[in-house]
Amino acid sequence: MGTGEVDKKRLFELLWGTPVGPRRGPRPTLSPAVVARAGIAVADADGLDGLTMQRVAESLAVTKMALYRYVPGRAELVALMLDAALGEPPPAPAVDPAAPDVPAPGARGEPTPAPTADRAAPPAPVGAGWRGQLDDWTRRLVERFRRHPWAQAAAVGARLPGPNELAWVERVVAALAGTGLTASERLDVATLLVGHARNLAGLPPGSGREAAFGALVHGREDRFPALAAALSDPAPRSTAPTRDSPTTPDPTLDFGLARILDGIQALLHTRTPHPRSTRHPPVDHEVDGPTRRGATPPTS
Repeated sequence: MGTGEVDKKRLFELLWGTPVGPRRGPRPTLSPAVVARAGIAVADADGLDGLTMQRVAESLAVTKMALYRYVPGRAELVALMLDAALGEPPPAPAVDPAAPDVPAPGARGEPTPAPTADRAAPPAPVGAGWRGQLDDWTRRLVERFRRHPWAQAAAVGARLPGPNELAWVERVVAALAGTGLTASERLDVATLLVGHARNLAGLPPGSGREAAFGALVHGREDRFPALAAALSDPAPRSTAPTRDSPTTPDPTLDFGLARILDGIQALLHTRTPHPRSTRHPPVDHEVDGPTRRGATPPTS
């Protein structure tokens, strides 16, 4: 196996198997979970570029070679770190199938504190239908990615997911059960929402996107006329609470997420069967008793 390649068998054991610890040498003083937490601390401070086995070893006061008794390499370490950083998904609320459009927390204007590293977002409303659940799910995932910015890059591409990451997907698939979407479509919704969460996590409110674009477009209006016109629009962006947005405004996240959910809802509408008519079909033969609507009257 070449340098930097993933030991797939060992990674599966680390993520999904029962940890067995080092098989030889002194009694283990660490564990893969402890090493992963140390790696998270390094990456939170210096990003993935600053993550090395040497740095992690120094933070644990052990030698680099000692780490290899627990984790075979950096790639496997990052996989462990990502699953630990994502953590368990929020608990699924009790579902009321008759309420598919319960607004997200804060949508009615009640005060909702913004999530922080030490204070989780409030739970999804009890009885929330699929839309309320997916809105809540996406915002919580954005919060996890923003808490650990390096995880945005670590979560890209085909790779072996860990149990925590797969549990997040499970929540989406479960929320969409019975909606009329196929199994593949429910998985596609999860992929779509993960991508939106990952992308928007890197663009927090107040990131200065418009100001940065304005500086680049200034003096180049002939090349970017549509951007120049949009950036010069004096109309303020709405930050009022809507059905799907929290009280802490995050208009870019709100807009994209609402449009995704609108699209799913429109698709579901096309899958909803029209109620069958309860009217009896016409009868074209003799019947006993009063003639049914549409029946041919008996002849004498």
